[in-house]
Amino acid sequence: MHNNKTLKGLLAVSAAAAMFATFGVQAQVTAQNPSTQKMTDANPSTQVGKTNTAMPAAHAAHGMSGSTGTGATGMSGMAGATAAAPGTMMKMSKADNKAIMDMAMVNMAEVEMGKMAQSKSQNPEVKTFAQQMIDDHGKGLTEVQAVAQAKGITLPTELDAKHKAMAAKLAKLDGDKFDREYMKMGGTGGHKEALAMLNKNEKNAKDADVKGLATKMKPTVEQHLKAAEQMPAAKPGTTSGK
Repeated sequence: MHNNKTLKGLLAVSAAAAMFATFGVQAQVTAQNPSTQKMTDANPSTQVGKTNTAMPAAHAAHGMSGSTGTGATGMSGMAGATAAAPGTMMKMSKADNKAIMDMAMVNMAEVEMGKMAQSKSQNPEVKTFAQQMIDDHGKGLTEVQAVAQAKGITLPTELDAKHKAMAAKLAKLDGDKFDREYMKMGGTGGHKEALAMLNKNEKNAKDADVKGLATKMKPTVEQHLKAAEQMPAAKPGTTSGK
C-alpha cells in the first residue's frame, strides 16, 4: 500500500511536471513571438528583402519624378525655344523678309516660264534650256521654301503682277517670236536681274540663312545667264515678238 501510494504520488508529480513543462513551452513560444517578429523585422535579409521590394519603387518614383522634372525642364526649354522661334522670326528685318520673297519669286517665275517654253517652243535648244530652268530653279525654290518655313515666313503661291504680265505676253506668241521673247525674259533679262538681286542680298542680308541662300544660288544663275547669252535665239538684232 505504501508503495502504491508512493507510486501514485510520483505519477502525480510527473503529470504535474509534464503539465507545467507544456505550459512553460507554450508560454515560452508565446513570449518569443513578439521578439521573433521583431527579430524577423530586424533580420537583415528579411529587411533587405523588404527594402529591395519597396525601395526600387520608391527609387523609381523618385527617379521618375526626377526624370519628369528634368524632362519637363527639357521640354520647357524646347518649348521655350519653339516659342522663341516666332519672336526671333519677327525680329528679321524687312529687307531680309523681302529678300526671301524675291528669291522665291525669281525661282517660281523661271519654273513657270520654263514650263511654257517646253510646251510652246519647237526649238530643241530652247526646250533644253527651258528644262534646265525647270530643274534648277525648282530645286532653288525648294531651298528657299525650307528656309522660309524655318523662319515662319509665308511665301506667295502665285506669280506677282510683274511676272504675270511677262507670262501673259509670252502666252500670246508662237514660233521664233516666242523663242526670242522667252530667251529675253526668262534667259538674259531675267537672269541679269536675278544676279543683281542676289549680289545685293548676299552683301546686305543680316540673317545668315538668307545670306547663305543668295550665295548658294549665284553660281547657278551665273551659269544660266552665260548659257542664255550664247544661244542664237537670244542674239540682238531680231524681232522679239512685238
